[in-house]
Amino acid sequence: MEKLVLIVHILMALAIIGLILLQQGKGAAAGASFGAGASQTVFGSEGSGSFFTRTTAIFATIFFCTSFGLAVIAKNSAKVVDGIPEAVDVRSAPASDIPVIEEPATDAAADIPSLPEEE
Repeated sequence: MEKLVLIVHILMALAIIGLILLQQGKGAAAGASFGAGASQTVFGSEGSGSFFTRTTAIFATIFFCTSFGLAVIAKNSAKVVDGIPEAVDVRSAPASDIPVIEEPATDAAADIPSLPEEE
């Protein structure tokens, strides 16, 4: 079921992209008012605006429904642990639980190399 919804979702996304690329911009109407071949269009003298706009709206609605359906499917198939574990307060931990790091005492002068003696 999830694969079917996902395939429809991808097809709707591609269809919406294609329909948006086929639509004319708002500035294209100025050329049509001067007789730029509007009577020779496939969709009539009104142009393809209402057809593409309506089809895009229908595909966008289907895309929204498939998005919602995929979210519901993902929620139902997720393995949810009951409750969130509480945070542990480190300040209230007993002293016996905190490890003690003992460093051997070293002479600070022993770590510094000495200069070679001049002859």
